[in-house]
Amino acid sequence: MNFTLTPAAQKFMRMMLRADGTAGSGFRLAVSPGGCSGLAADISVLAAPQPGDAVVERDGVKLFLPAESRLLLDGVTIDFADTATQTGLVFHDPKQVSCSSHALKALQD
Repeated sequence: MNFTLTPAAQKFMRMMLRADGTAGSGFRLAVSPGGCSGLAADISVLAAPQPGDAVVERDGVKLFLPAESRLLLDGVTIDFADTATQTGLVFHDPKQVSCSSHALKALQD
């Protein structure tokens, strides 16, 4: 699995694990197609992976990733944003065309 966690995403995940987890808990990241980045996520802190989840450690953060997430996250950078308009994980997928690019292309056609 080739994906990257930014320091901001790592910090957010560690904070969630400290607040809601116990020793051995992991951050479950269930990614599905959707949103302007092409990806949407359902996140949770669990004591153990669910059946079919892969356990992946990145920079000391234990992730529980379902099969679909492992496929969708290939080449993606996972970041965390905390701004006036957005708070949460942000997915930067170089394979995805942004929403504004779709709108621009439709106007050009």
